Amino acid sequence: MKIAFIGLGNMGGGMAANLVKAGHSVNAFDLSETALSAAKQNGCAAFTDAREAVRGVDAVVTMLPNGAIVKSVYSESVIGHAPAGAILLDCSTIDVATAREVIAAAEGGGFDMVDAPVSGGIAAANSGSLTFMVGGSEAAFERAKPILEAMGKAVIHAGAAGNGQAAKICNNMLLGIHMIGTCEAFAMAEKLGLDPQTFYDISSVSSGQCWSMTSYCPVPGVGPTTPADNDYKGGFAAGLMLKDLRLAMDAADQADAAVPLAQRARALYEDFVGAGNADVDFSGIIRTL
Repeated sequence: MKIAFIGLGNMGGGMAANLVKAGHSVNAFDLSETALSAAKQNGCAAFTDAREAVRGVDAVVTMLPNGAIVKSVYSESVIGHAPAGAILLDCSTIDVATAREVIAAAEGGGFDMVDAPVSGGIAAANSGSLTFMVGGSEAAFERAKPILEAMGKAVIHAGAAGNGQAAKICNNMLLGIHMIGTCEAFAMAEKLGLDPQTFYDISSVSSGQCWSMTSYCPVPGVGPTTPADNDYKGGFAAGLMLKDLRLAMDAADQADAAVPLAQRARALYEDFVGAGNADVDFSGIIRTL
């Protein structure tokens, strides 16, 4: 299959490389020359014009920073330029309303399209073990699934257009809350005289167990290797967590949902990022506790 991939950042670069490994021909586009060079080394054909990249392809995959850019790319460079029979897949994390608006515009232009945000971070993007939460029609999902399976370990249909974004936002809202709670528990345990490893051994097999503890422990040297063991470098940047929490607050306002813990998590990450930690892994918030 011939696939255009637009957006080759920390996540997109590895995702595009995995499409090549799966046997697809990939036209890669990004504004960064460095990203394009890396994509070329990974077997992609590099393009400096998005409209050129999408011509004659069977599918278009995008991985972009925010909803405004997603809307602009699809309206200016994809719809009306890619073949009408192509399947469109946006893997960015954006607000639900924009996702639904872009998909409606794509369908109006004769395209099948899904929103397919991811969970798993940079390591999973590079290893092809992402989880995709997919919104769109059943027909669009079935067309998109084989492409997503080349980049991930799990591809789950969340329902109608925009529901992939809804699932991602709710999931990451929960993750932000869990990480802060995990950090608080470890900090308090240490102040009470508990060894961190001992507390981990107990809580990881007790009712306090959660992914933030057993798979992404914020304490160096405890549990499996995580960004905490690399001075909180790599992984999932605090700035991205803050972006997702802000999206969650916007969605909560639109849905009239009560999210007091998420509101507090957003405030704590705003302080953490505002202190110059946007590029620090989100588990590094333990340093403030």
